[in-house]
Amino acid sequence: MVVQVAVPDVVCRELLRRAEGRGMSISEYLAEIAVEGLDPLDAALSYIEGAKDLLRQARIELERGDLRQASEKVWGACALAIKAHALRRRGRRIESHAELWAYKNEVARELGDWVRAVFRQADSMHKNFYENLATREDVEDALQEVEKLVKAVDEALAPEGDSKRVAEASGGKP
Repeated sequence: MVVQVAVPDVVCRELLRRAEGRGMSISEYLAEIAVEGLDPLDAALSYIEGAKDLLRQARIELERGDLRQASEKVWGACALAIKAHALRRRGRRIESHAELWAYKNEVARELGDWVRAVFRQADSMHKNFYENLATREDVEDALQEVEKLVKAVDEALAPEGDSKRVAEASGGKP
């Protein structure tokens, strides 16, 4: 679900300042605020749902031809998937890009070395938001790879006995 909210410019600037101060996009920062105080499992599931939402938004931005916005949403989805893994597996909240870079290796140990390559590709999308250098094909490729990552993390983190949710997430049956 995408919701547009009208807030004063001063509030937007402050959100942006705080997000950038933590090395996050506004979407990531707002997700952090939203899950604060939640049980780690609930927060992890919220992160995964947020990642899926960002991927849907990235596709819409790509169709519109807004590569910068699509890029940032691809990065945000990747970051939320890594954060979900950290919360579910370690009860740990990731709060900076440096922590994301370090923790992605934990995810790679569990899911495979391909995670590192996808993370670097997604990080290049974060840079593209600021530099606007990536081609449409670059953004499409990154989007497809991050979709695989989000799906793999979602499946890996499914609570025991939650095969129905995983099956629905992957388009299959339990």
